Amino acid sequence: MTAKVAYESVEVGTELPAQSFPVSRATLVQYAGASGDFNPIHWNEKFAREVGLPDVIAHGMFTMAEAIRVVTDWVGDPGAVVEYGVRFTKPVVVPNDDKGALIEVSAKVAALLGDKQVRVDLTAMSEGKKVLGMSRAVVQLG
Repeated sequence: MTAKVAYESVEVGTELPAQSFPVSRATLVQYAGASGDFNPIHWNEKFAREVGLPDVIAHGMFTMAEAIRVVTDWVGDPGAVVEYGVRFTKPVVVPNDDKGALIEVSAKVAALLGDKQVRVDLTAMSEGKKVLGMSRAVVQLG
């Protein structure tokens, strides 16, 4: 593991660089192919509406994966993420237009742990709504 962030250089409240991740219908089809999750709520607008959704929604695991990129980009090594968990609170609605959706993610160091580990709390938003709750990662720093 080669974390580029030194434990000694961070403190509680250190903010990680925020990022925004665009999501289009094409993105969802690509993710479905890679993950094997072809649930029609992720690509069929008619079906999504029939089951009570406002439109096609992004895969929860896709949303979770996009959010942790803020941490892995900051630390410089995806293998430095020791634990990661979220609660899915709202779906990311992906309209069939030229814009799609946007997942906006911010994060900050919430706790300094032993053994050069920190807990990072993430906030993931789409259309002004929090789409992940209790989004936390434990990260091994250098």
